[in-house]
Amino acid sequence: MKEDHVSEMLPEYLDGMLSSTDKQLVKAHLSNCPRCSQELEDLKSLFGAFDNEKLSVPSNRLSAKFEEALALEKEKASKVVPLVSQTKKSAWASNILKIAASIALLVASFQMGSVFQQKKVSDDIAQLENESLQMKQTVMLSLMENQSASKRIQGVNYIEEIPNPDEAVVIALANRMLNDANDNVRLTAFEALSKFTSSETVKNVFIEALGKEKNPSIQIAIIQVLVQIQEKKAVEPMRKLLEQEDTQPFIKEQIETGLPKII
Repeated sequence: MKEDHVSEMLPEYLDGMLSSTDKQLVKAHLSNCPRCSQELEDLKSLFGAFDNEKLSVPSNRLSAKFEEALALEKEKASKVVPLVSQTKKSAWASNILKIAASIALLVASFQMGSVFQQKKVSDDIAQLENESLQMKQTVMLSLMENQSASKRIQGVNYIEEIPNPDEAVVIALANRMLNDANDNVRLTAFEALSKFTSSETVKNVFIEALGKEKNPSIQIAIIQVLVQIQEKKAVEPMRKLLEQEDTQPFIKEQIETGLPKII
């Protein structure tokens, strides 16, 4: 659980599905976080709407009306002249079928209405989730362009709330890693991108960073990730670093240790 939000745990918290430890952590967080508290209230309202949604079915009164109509038809049938009993019987049966068909139609209508209503609620939730994701991405991209380094770091950290970032987000993170003047911002951007090493864009960014990054801590971090994923395109840039006189000895040592694992 990320320390600055518990959004993903709120549905399980409301359903009572959390462990006692997580439940206490969520309670403690909610007491100091207006944002998560508001999200909890929103979820309560939404779940409350679901709980109050009743499946409309024929009432006992409708069943009683049916029984009453049936008894009335039987009473009429018992009073008919025997010569026309077959005709009256057919009329009685026809009326019963009509009543039964009406009830069946009523039940089907109520049930279909409930199904359509549930689908609409599901569609609305999906739309809200998509709008929320788009808003988070917009905030993230805006913060990463801020003049304040701390704000740019805050923007980079928004990646925690975007499980599947689109290409625009990846490119924005890559720009921070390659070009930001602040070492901490570049390192934070690297850490964010390192979670998406299956992306060819991310791999290419790391390889490009090898040729221009001057901070030894970031250099080592990049080398370690490229070795870990055995990225063969990184072999040549690493060899160039070995040949450069200004490359720190411990950086060269890191490359010499990692290169055989890639080759």
